[in-house]
Amino acid sequence: MKKILILLSNPKNSVQLRLGEEIREIKEALKQSKNREQFEVVSESAVRVKELRRALLDYEPVIVHFSGHGSGSDGLVLEDDFGKTKLVSSEALAQLFKQFQTEVQCVVLNACYSEEQAQVIHQYIDCVVGMNKAIGDVAAINFSTAFYEALGSGKSYDKCFEFASGSLNLEGIPESETPKIRYRPRRYNSDIQKTKEQKITDNSPYQFMSEQPKSQSMNFSGGTFSKVQLGQAGRDLTQSQNFNSDNPEKQLTITEVIALIQKIETIFRNSGLPEKQQEKALNYLENAQEAVREDEPDKSYAAKSLQKANKVLKDANLWLEFKSQLEPLFTQLELWLEVEVKTLS
Repeated sequence: MKKILILLSNPKNSVQLRLGEEIREIKEALKQSKNREQFEVVSESAVRVKELRRALLDYEPVIVHFSGHGSGSDGLVLEDDFGKTKLVSSEALAQLFKQFQTEVQCVVLNACYSEEQAQVIHQYIDCVVGMNKAIGDVAAINFSTAFYEALGSGKSYDKCFEFASGSLNLEGIPESETPKIRYRPRRYNSDIQKTKEQKITDNSPYQFMSEQPKSQSMNFSGGTFSKVQLGQAGRDLTQSQNFNSDNPEKQLTITEVIALIQKIETIFRNSGLPEKQQEKALNYLENAQEAVREDEPDKSYAAKSLQKANKVLKDANLWLEFKSQLEPLFTQLELWLEVEVKTLS
């Protein structure tokens, strides 16, 4: 049974929201669904930081739904011990959800200006919904209701989002572009662990040392780069022999690599890409960052994600315009990624 944890926060010194109505509609939507026996709804109101922590520990939810106020870059609004506003930063929320990334599959932040928190939490949670601007009570309630109607019918999270956004148009509510989703197919821990174990058991130490690394090439948005030991990158840096170990870029830290990818992300945000294409490219760049953050960085996956992001730019005929800005960043990344950029034009 999938447990859905609904967290409500509406401090005394904030605009009062119709949170009670929202939770009733969510429960009713699931109660009337064909798969109602698969879901259990639990909730916490007037949520403080300690209730948030305890609820995640005690309930072990698969879906976390937050309803309340958001404050953009300042964070989400919870309550303090006196029932007044307490802001919780994006980074603090991300670090909290990092501890539950194997249990939580989806987070819905039904709060104004919560897209920033969604982006950061998505580092660890595969599906996160946030709002890119203020959203009214009516729109928020209708979105939530439709989202859980679709969930109860067996739809995947991304399809639930599409259904819920479309429902706002059906109701004549002009806020269908306010909700934003960050989604990738779920990679279960057992699958990840199985892959890692397979890589170990498939090659004995003697066989591994005697094998020659395979070189492969990939198209990098109009050009190509060659990949040394594709699929093994990041597992053991001593395995790669094709790069100069004295080069300083080889010694980039994870933080520095993430910073470079974030600079690439900034360029994409300011590129003038159409909204849907920009969102697609940014998702690829987020996937690249997630791969870098793994305990054993998945350099092959990160490189492929960067390649896909660049392809979006190329398909929009914008690559040449931003080549001079992007090329130096890829040059810095190439040795850490263990790829060699041949051409990017």
